[in-house]
Amino acid sequence: MLASLSIKNYALINHLEINFQNGFSIITGETGAGKSILLGALSLILGKRADLSSLKNKEKKCIIEGEFLIDTFNLQSFFEANDIDFEENTIIRREILPSGKSRAFINDTPTTLSVLSTLSEKLIDVHSQHQTLQLADASFQFLIIDALAKNTKVIDSYKKLLKTYKSLTIELQEVLTHQAEAKNQYDYNSFLLNELVEADFKLDEQQFLENTLEELNHIEEIKSNLVEASQLSNKEDVGLSEGLRKYAATLQKLSSFSKTYNELSDRVSSLKIDFEDIVNELEKASSESLEGGSKDIDYYNDRLQLLYALQNKHQISTIDELVVKQEYLTKIVSTVDNAEEIVEAKKREIAIIEKKLNEYSTTIHNNREKAIPKLIKQLENLLKQLEMPNTTFKIDLLKKDEFLSNGKNELDFLISTNKSNSYESLKKIASGGEMSRIMLAVKSILCNYSNLPTVIFDEIDTGVSGEVSNRIATVMMNMSTNMQVIAITHLPQIAAKGEHHYKVFKTEEKNETITNVKLLTSSERIQELAEILSGKDTSDSAITHAKQLLNL
Repeated sequence: MLASLSIKNYALINHLEINFQNGFSIITGETGAGKSILLGALSLILGKRADLSSLKNKEKKCIIEGEFLIDTFNLQSFFEANDIDFEENTIIRREILPSGKSRAFINDTPTTLSVLSTLSEKLIDVHSQHQTLQLADASFQFLIIDALAKNTKVIDSYKKLLKTYKSLTIELQEVLTHQAEAKNQYDYNSFLLNELVEADFKLDEQQFLENTLEELNHIEEIKSNLVEASQLSNKEDVGLSEGLRKYAATLQKLSSFSKTYNELSDRVSSLKIDFEDIVNELEKASSESLEGGSKDIDYYNDRLQLLYALQNKHQISTIDELVVKQEYLTKIVSTVDNAEEIVEAKKREIAIIEKKLNEYSTTIHNNREKAIPKLIKQLENLLKQLEMPNTTFKIDLLKKDEFLSNGKNELDFLISTNKSNSYESLKKIASGGEMSRIMLAVKSILCNYSNLPTVIFDEIDTGVSGEVSNRIATVMMNMSTNMQVIAITHLPQIAAKGEHHYKVFKTEEKNETITNVKLLTSSERIQELAEILSGKDTSDSAITHAKQLLNL
């Protein structure tokens, strides 16, 4: 239930705190006093988008905070799924900064408006006058029937599977489209693929080919330099190898005289070993790599030109991209080669899901068929209590072939408000006052099948008076035994039935208009009802009537 509401710097409110009670509460106030401001502030913590016009003082931030007692409403899984700490006394806060930026928090954890809206649907139902139009909306009619049919879980499963079904259907269509396109270019794509497969380029081959050809194109210069290097190292008496050998032998003789000479001798010995290794490598390069180099230059050149030609044909510049192109061609060619197998596999997968969807749809349909007579009976009984004794309903559940958003049904929801039994759609036949009473009846029924903590009625009594208003109050009182009910009203008959009575009023403070709310005492409540009955200048008869309404 809604335990408290704190509002700072919002519209005509500087700072306001209201503590709410369980059961049936009433809010009254003159037109323009600010009742809509309270609902506007509440809507912000329920996920409505905000703007700077909400700020009373444009230089300060607006803070709306609501405390909800939710320990008995099985909401732990929602908090876990959204990584939010569960608290029995949950605090929802919205902040609107002077910059226009808005922030939302649940138990001090930052959250999104989407999460906030989803949670609010489980906490509170704010019924405003325009919502009576929902009665003629098919989705709302299904919501009513499915609540009585206890279809929530099976419809959730159906919707998840329907999403998968639609996704697979799209995939199948894409496969068929790709197959059609691939068939048209099959021969050409096969030729391109075979060309790449036969070429069989390795990922690092381009660098190897370019480096090798660079070397082979300068083979004579390289050979000349290798020969000269060999002569410089191996020439008798004056060759570098012989000289380094003698130099190392000389230092070896000095090594025993001091640590320094020994270290220098070791370094020269190491240098001699490295030099000999370099000489051997150059001789190996001269005898192996370059001996047949001139014979291979044509092969390497042809190979590189083939690579360049394929890259140019496919408008790419690396072997990596060529490999990707080969994988793509393999896929579209195999799509044709394995067309029937791929399509049949996808169709089998869809058929399995379709069978399960049909099972869900049948369960949903059967549950609805059983619920409709119960709904009609409860609606008609309640409307008799609300002074609509001749009202009857006709609800036809139509089977459809296609999968719809919540099953395979369409609804034909009709009403007759007189004894002629001439049925028409709700919006065509019912007046504003009748629509309000029908909606109240619907909400009264739904509260017995939902776990919703709170419902707020914003002037649901519009268009009614007299005994009808008494009946409306009685229905709301009955609802309040299962949930918290808050009613904003202009009718004294309804206001008198509340267990708790709040008044919204305006005051002038420092040349500005301020909206306030207070919980009325017994004497203040008599005065408020008297003013609703006769205006500011209350008469003795109005006071007497107010006391009668309150059974005082």
